[in-house]
Amino acid sequence: MTQTGSAADDLTPANPTNTANDAPLTRRAARQTEAPARRITPVRDAPLPGGRRAAQAARAAEAARVSSSARKRRFLAPVVLTVAAGMFGTVAVAPAFAATQQTGSTAADAQRQVRATQAQQFSVSDAVALAGTSRDGYGATAQSTLDAEAAQKAAAEQAAAAQADAAKAAETQAARAQTAKQYSSYSGPSADEIATTAAAANTPFSLPAVVATAKQYIGTPYVFGGADPSGFDCSGYVMYVYAQYGISLAHSVPLQDAAGTTIPESQAQPGDVVVFNDGSHDGFYMGNGMIMDAPKPGGSVSIRPIWTSNYHIVRFGI
Repeated sequence: MTQTGSAADDLTPANPTNTANDAPLTRRAARQTEAPARRITPVRDAPLPGGRRAAQAARAAEAARVSSSARKRRFLAPVVLTVAAGMFGTVAVAPAFAATQQTGSTAADAQRQVRATQAQQFSVSDAVALAGTSRDGYGATAQSTLDAEAAQKAAAEQAAAAQADAAKAAETQAARAQTAKQYSSYSGPSADEIATTAAAANTPFSLPAVVATAKQYIGTPYVFGGADPSGFDCSGYVMYVYAQYGISLAHSVPLQDAAGTTIPESQAQPGDVVVFNDGSHDGFYMGNGMIMDAPKPGGSVSIRPIWTSNYHIVRFGI
């Protein structure tokens, strides 16, 4: 007998859902029966929607969003705290400053009141101003004392200068007298003798008379130390002319300057005496810038222009 099938074909698979009367399965029971099979064999090789790179990009975007939010929160936190602290400080400073100002003003008022309360008054006698004062080894000298000392010093210097001039004049006179003896042929009275006689006779004095007398000796030669008509030097000429009117002068330019009265040139008249400021020369003023004098060795008495402005005018007989 030939078999056309196998044992496996004759076996009918058992259906756990079948009942004894082989009733058909409901739709719900069929889905529940098929569901485990679908879960057991998932398709692992199928690619995810959008791919793996899309998923990674999505995760990175989400992480960046979260990080940005965190940074914003970290930045805003100190800003909010700073603003809050500033507002609190603004509100609190004004009352504190006002309180400080009030406290300082009160302290200053208190100090002024203490000083006013503890102030003392005292008076100083006028005698204190006249008393000598000293401190740390230094003394104070009254101005009147300083002025007196300065005056004494000036007087001493002036006296010393006068003594020096007198000594120099005496030496000059001695030298001139010696020279005059050698060259003079004059045998008449000296200038001192003439002055004594004129003073005794009360000879009238005037500047025009002086000029007239002085002109009589124009042409007399210059002789150093000469004081008579045989020969004149500058001061000997002035001395001899004025002697004839009872005015006795020294044979010296500085001493003649000291014996006269200095006057402004605007008041000068012919017959007054021109004296050089350095004491080197003198002669009779003739007006209009002219002088009549015994000039120098080799010259003679003459009238000529004054060649310098370094002079002053002296008047005698007043």
